[in-house]
Amino acid sequence: MAEIVVNAESRSERGKNAARRLRVKGLIPAVVYGGKGDAVPVSVDPKVLLRVLRSETGRNTILKLDLGTEGKTSAILKQWQLDPVKENFLHADFYRIAMDVALRVKVPIAVKGEARGVKTDGGILELIMRFIEVECLPGDIPERIEIDVADLGIHDALRISNILVNAKIKIMDDADQVVVHVIAVKEEAAPVAGAAPAAEGEAAAGGEPEVMKKGKKEEAPTGGKEKE
Repeated sequence: MAEIVVNAESRSERGKNAARRLRVKGLIPAVVYGGKGDAVPVSVDPKVLLRVLRSETGRNTILKLDLGTEGKTSAILKQWQLDPVKENFLHADFYRIAMDVALRVKVPIAVKGEARGVKTDGGILELIMRFIEVECLPGDIPERIEIDVADLGIHDALRISNILVNAKIKIMDDADQVVVHVIAVKEEAAPVAGAAPAAEGEAAAGGEPEVMKKGKKEEAPTGGKEKE
């Protein structure tokens, strides 16, 4: 993937009015921090941020920030703020990184295969975690972490401890945390012919509805972008 360069112009004005004037010009306020340098207020083109988030590596893309007279530095897009209605970028934070220093990032989960409990028993695959937090060098950040669910039957689960990753990557989440599991589907029992309907506010005779097997195959949910 080609390196993404973000031109970050230094800004001295602060406050809501200054931010509005920037947005009128097609820019947004941002801050560069982390590493050995001080926090630097800058302005950036939000279109470049869209390129970052839509790239294969998404939010973990290693950027080259061009700070003008202060030179260039490697960074990642740490946080961003969106307009809740228009979903335009309002603000962004960039975190300086060193390629020889490990950092923590969240990597999306990609489900591989079709669970046996879904295919043969009509269950539902439920993805509990969409991202896994890992620690590694910037150059070793994976685009995604694949988990194979083909052997999962009804009530089976995969936990963090079951996930195998490259030795250069350390998973930071709790080992007992459930990542994905297969659950059975409960359906209401069919009404018996001639039986009187239960009165409003009363439970129907017979107690709990019967648990039925559902033959329709359910697709596993896939990870998606997280907004902060």
